[in-house]
Amino acid sequence: MITRLKTRLRRFRKEDAGALYSLEFLVLLPVLVFPLLFGVELTTHSNRQFQLDRGLEVTTREIRLNTAYNFTHDQIKTAICANTGGLSDCDSRLRLEMVAMNPRNYAGLPNVADCIDSAEDVRPVRGWSLGQQHQLMVMRACYRYDPFSASFGLGNIFATDNTDELGTMVSMSAFVQEPE
Repeated sequence: MITRLKTRLRRFRKEDAGALYSLEFLVLLPVLVFPLLFGVELTTHSNRQFQLDRGLEVTTREIRLNTAYNFTHDQIKTAICANTGGLSDCDSRLRLEMVAMNPRNYAGLPNVADCIDSAEDVRPVRGWSLGQQHQLMVMRACYRYDPFSASFGLGNIFATDNTDELGTMVSMSAFVQEPE
């Protein structure tokens, strides 16, 4: 069996007809590789978004059902990170906003989420209120992450901040505080 393999490899090495196919392969290689990298980047982004959404929803459910307990900002942030299932460096890359809203005169949160800039010191907490019973609360979590390929393709689109090449994803949750 080894002698047959050696014979075939020797015959392959001596033929010149394969040069045309190798040129064709080199031309088509980027066409095959870029969609693969695009798919990997999109899959990892979707998985991170799913983890962030799940962590936020589980934590808001806990807050909603335990109205009598006074959660701190750090406790909620830690709970979200624990419920995400392992987002990398979640404690330092997650930024939270939670504000009480009037459902009859809804103003909403600012359009641009307040995310952490790793090049600067952490900014003070923006818009933080625990709310009372029967009050509509809106919570927004912004998470910064390392894209799979930040230099090109879809990773370049996700990495909107050129200083640190981190991608940004936002998740929101609205809930009404339950009575005690």
